[in-house]
Amino acid sequence: MNSFKKRFGLILAICATLTLSTAYAETGTQTVQETEEGPVLAPIKTDEPTADRIQQLEDIAMYYYWHGGDLKKAEEEIFKGITLKGKYDVVEAAYKEATVLEPHNTDLKISLASTQIIQKKVSEALATYRQILNLEPDNFNANLLYGVYSKINGDEKAYKQSVSKLRQIDNHKTKEFLQKFEVTEGILKTKLNTSVPGKLPAKDHAIVILGYALADDGTMREPLIERLKAGLAVAKQYPNSKIIVTGGVPKEGVTEAEAMNEWLIGNGIAKERIIMENKATDTVENALFTTAILQKEGLKDVTLVTSASHMRRGLTTFYEASRFYDEMNAVNTNRAFTNMVYLDYPSIEEAQKVTKDETLVIYRDLLRTSGIWQYPGMQR
Repeated sequence: MNSFKKRFGLILAICATLTLSTAYAETGTQTVQETEEGPVLAPIKTDEPTADRIQQLEDIAMYYYWHGGDLKKAEEEIFKGITLKGKYDVVEAAYKEATVLEPHNTDLKISLASTQIIQKKVSEALATYRQILNLEPDNFNANLLYGVYSKINGDEKAYKQSVSKLRQIDNHKTKEFLQKFEVTEGILKTKLNTSVPGKLPAKDHAIVILGYALADDGTMREPLIERLKAGLAVAKQYPNSKIIVTGGVPKEGVTEAEAMNEWLIGNGIAKERIIMENKATDTVENALFTTAILQKEGLKDVTLVTSASHMRRGLTTFYEASRFYDEMNAVNTNRAFTNMVYLDYPSIEEAQKVTKDETLVIYRDLLRTSGIWQYPGMQR
């Protein structure tokens, strides 16, 4: 109970810092300072047990993973198709401090590297993974992450060396990941549809519309409204298809799925056609939680609807989630995916180009969907 009270007090104190401009706010044994540039970690105290200090640093990291950032800025600086909006410099600082307090802890280093990846600091992340591998040469996940991000960073030699090492550690598991990568490379070449696809299945077909972060007042932003318009076009042409709206982060008590559901009903869709998935907090959870619904409802094929900048990542996570659920339930759904996009690029030609930044985000979410958490024990 004391531990719970301390952690709850920590979060309240962190929230309080968001209303301050210059003063330090106490957060248990750690402080966060609000400056004109944003929140920064203050010097840590040394009169608490190490475990408590590390836990508080992780709590700070997770708070700022979710809060304090600007969505538009995040899309400009990280990747257009991403909706994360935390203060990742603070998250990184917290995990750096935690790894100093406990340099033996591999999970803390994984979390630090993940935050560096989010910020596109690939070289720094690779150096962090290398520290792990120096200490634990047979760490499968660290070898995998190091290899994948090395390849994206243009180091094919390091990738091949990692694959060779992975085969030595667990050849079967390595083959499975190589198959996932092959599927993903195919998805990167997917033709994006700005018109409703033809000849979609008349039976057991679902239109899945992916959510987008709501404004603070609970209203839908333009990208989500445009996704709904695209989904509505598909729904009108295929009236027998179920519609799944997915997105669970609430604003003013309203989730993305609830807002989407209300909009669709207001635009003539019968409420009986709509299924709400209102627990997902990001694309990976969109895929995992929606696939569970597909299995439960006996829905086979899917037309995925989202922004063009988000579609390849969405398809990657849904393919992997579908593969996993098939394996878990010992079935072979042979699920087919089609797509319909809201074009958030100047032209379809530009939308078809896959940048290094997009590739980084796609592979990061593939690995997360496959069960490798960004922040072990804390955040998928």
